Amino acid sequence: MPSTTMPMLRTYPKPMNLDRAKLAAAIDALNDCAQACTACADACLSEDVVAELTKCVRTNLDCADICATTARVLSRHTGYDANISRSLLEACATACKSCGDECVRHADQHEHCRICAEACRACEQVCRDLLATIS
Repeated sequence: MPSTTMPMLRTYPKPMNLDRAKLAAAIDALNDCAQACTACADACLSEDVVAELTKCVRTNLDCADICATTARVLSRHTGYDANISRSLLEACATACKSCGDECVRHADQHEHCRICAEACRACEQVCRDLLATIS
């Protein structure tokens, strides 16, 4: 099923201060990353070596929350505040880098960590790409 992000952004009745295509890509990547991080945290909790994955679970949950919040805020444009969007995207890029780095440490042993690390890296890049367009 294709994303509804771009069709929804097209329906916004007023001009936007952000490139709609980059914004849609960011929202989709943020939602994908939040889902991957949530699933990875849950999978980590099911591993026999869960004690070795405590930091991974924590960074996954932090990243998922930050990504989900950022996606929701970026989906709202009435009364847009570039400073808030910028701050959230910076926080999100930081969380994605941290989570991706942690998941990579476990990627050889746990496929869910490998998949999550890829989602985090992609989301970090999309956040940085959108950040570069915010004046």
